[in-house]
Amino acid sequence: MTDWLLWLVPWEFSPTLLAAFAVSIALFVRGARHQRVGTARHALFWTGMVILYLSMHTRLDYYAERMFFIHRAQHVVLHHLAPLLIMAAYPGSVMRAGMPLAWRSALHRFRRTGPGQAVTWLLTNPFLVGLAFVLLVLVWLVPGIQFYAMLDWQLYRLMNWSVVISGILYWNLLLDRRPSPPAALSPGMRVLSPIITMTPQIIAGAVLTFSERDFYPVYDVCGRALNFTAQFDQNLGGLILWIPAGVIEAIGGVVALRTLMRLSERGRLGKGKTAAPPQGRATQVQTPG
Repeated sequence: MTDWLLWLVPWEFSPTLLAAFAVSIALFVRGARHQRVGTARHALFWTGMVILYLSMHTRLDYYAERMFFIHRAQHVVLHHLAPLLIMAAYPGSVMRAGMPLAWRSALHRFRRTGPGQAVTWLLTNPFLVGLAFVLLVLVWLVPGIQFYAMLDWQLYRLMNWSVVISGILYWNLLLDRRPSPPAALSPGMRVLSPIITMTPQIIAGAVLTFSERDFYPVYDVCGRALNFTAQFDQNLGGLILWIPAGVIEAIGGVVALRTLMRLSERGRLGKGKTAAPPQGRATQVQTPG
């Protein structure tokens, strides 16, 4: 086996992760046979899935457990970049189209039940999703929590999966192209949301970038994979949390701004689609109520 192929060997094999990826890919491929999916959407989906897999299930995990800055770069991919790319492909409708009819019927029936409506509300509530998106970065940065997460493989996987799921839920709301309703988040708030969510992360990144105190001795306990000092490793990790993560959120905000402008041009910023007035004669707009 050549040296570069060794990088693809999982540091810690996870059948659950493989099953999740296999099901997601199968549904998308099946759905693309029944629903038209453009080249750009294919490129976004597959790029996001590939970098997500490489960040979670390769030898990169060995270095992420032993270098703080690599761990931060890994989480920028898991929490920001990969979910952004995947959700920019709008895979939800494609995957639903790829489900067997029995699965789609069961999902439809479940969503009409009380528990189904509660789950839908929980997964699309803008406040809860936005709060989780920020907290699941900051909580795992708490030195005591990260100490145990880097030593316990189960807690380590929970950490990685939690940031991936929170990222997918957040970008699902932010990249929605519909007016509100039916979208859960208004077009204007989609533009403002990245500013709100990136601010605490930028502050945390700046603190780590300029701090001279070693907050994470766990990397010395595990044994640093590269010959970096603890301070340089931590400062570089803070810089990654500060700048690349902020840039990705800014890109998401720009996409949301484009959606806002498009909806405004089409007169769809209200409660629904506004019918275009007949050409060639004046019309009077009535205000409800």
